Amino acid sequence: MNYKKLGNTDLEVSTICLGTMTWGEQNSQKDAFEQMDEAVNQGINFFDTAELYVVPMKPEPRGKTSQFKGTWFLKKKNRNKIVLADKVAGTSSMSWLRPNGEKTSLNKKQMEFAVDRSLKDLKTDHIDLYQVHWPDRPTGPFSGKLEYEHEN
Repeated sequence: MNYKKLGNTDLEVSTICLGTMTWGEQNSQKDAFEQMDEAVNQGINFFDTAELYVVPMKPEPRGKTSQFKGTWFLKKKNRNKIVLADKVAGTSSMSWLRPNGEKTSLNKKQMEFAVDRSLKDLKTDHIDLYQVHWPDRPTGPFSGKLEYEHEN
């Protein structure tokens, strides 16, 4: 397996990242554990997740992908060997995603909520790489607008 530095950090990540967006809907926890075991056996140390996984997105299985990882980390006691990438969703029309059905632009309160929920789902005390999963949907590529106006 090839490895590269992650940005300007000292983290070495495999050039192949294990994507996991279908776990919890199309894959069982048993399948997820087998896939993570095989990935590690092949030298993969970079795992990806997001607060909205599983796909298709709906309230009932939300978080199962991360929960499977968290349970696996506890069982294997190997969290320190995995570089974990996670993502927060931008503005969404999914009223079930945020507390009180918030549909405002992504803000500090929403990000703190999402991080805290992910840490709980993942059964860990840190996320190595945290990203915005998509920009606010009203931005140019999604709305045809050429300018972006941020709401506070």
